[in-house]
Amino acid sequence: MRAQWEGLSERADVLLLAGDLTQHGLYDEARVLAEEVAGLGVPVVAVLGNHDYHKCEEDRIRRVIEDAGVTVLEGESIVLYVRGRRVGIAGVKGFGGGFAGACGSEFGEEEMKAFIRHTKTCALALREHLRAIADCEVRIALTHYAPSKTTLVGERLEIYAFLGSYLLGEAIDQVGCHLAVHGHAHLGTEHGVTSGGVTVRNVAQPVIRHAYNLYLVGSRDAAEPASPEMPVASSAQTGG
Repeated sequence: MRAQWEGLSERADVLLLAGDLTQHGLYDEARVLAEEVAGLGVPVVAVLGNHDYHKCEEDRIRRVIEDAGVTVLEGESIVLYVRGRRVGIAGVKGFGGGFAGACGSEFGEEEMKAFIRHTKTCALALREHLRAIADCEVRIALTHYAPSKTTLVGERLEIYAFLGSYLLGEAIDQVGCHLAVHGHAHLGTEHGVTSGGVTVRNVAQPVIRHAYNLYLVGSRDAAEPASPEMPVASSAQTGG
């Protein structure tokens, strides 16, 4: 990835990584990524993805990525000062559960209740930290799981419940932001929107087919081609 990221500072103000920083959840994989993102010349903000939890090494993965200068968010937010404007990013991995009309509920077996409870916890954290950055001129929600089914088109309907949750979208709509970015759905669609009209972009690499995509955030249309005003580069490593 490093060769494709060279010169990024001349094109973008921020690089967002929407999870799956590793393929198999191994610390050694994260160490390789840490070497590649170090010294890119732009702030790098990331969330972890489901791949990063696979071997229960997520804490070590987070530490080695942060040691390389990346800000990793999990139910947290950060404010960056870019070109005289405050750019707020609220991040959480998120979880599944499904979307209106075809979603799980906190009912029945303890396993199902725990599944939905975790999604609710993630959504509440996202809402809280979007509120924390509400006074920023540019506001971005960064997740791994999808907040809208509109960016899942192309995936099998049967697995939508494992790709995202409407609760994440509700949290975004309740507070509002300029752009929501996610990964995970590697057979999905890049362009989407929440029920409340917030622009959503699926940046899983099999979807965008590049090392990153550029989005002009805070303009009339967050999906416009990047310009010198406030370009943000977004990518998800594996999109798994």
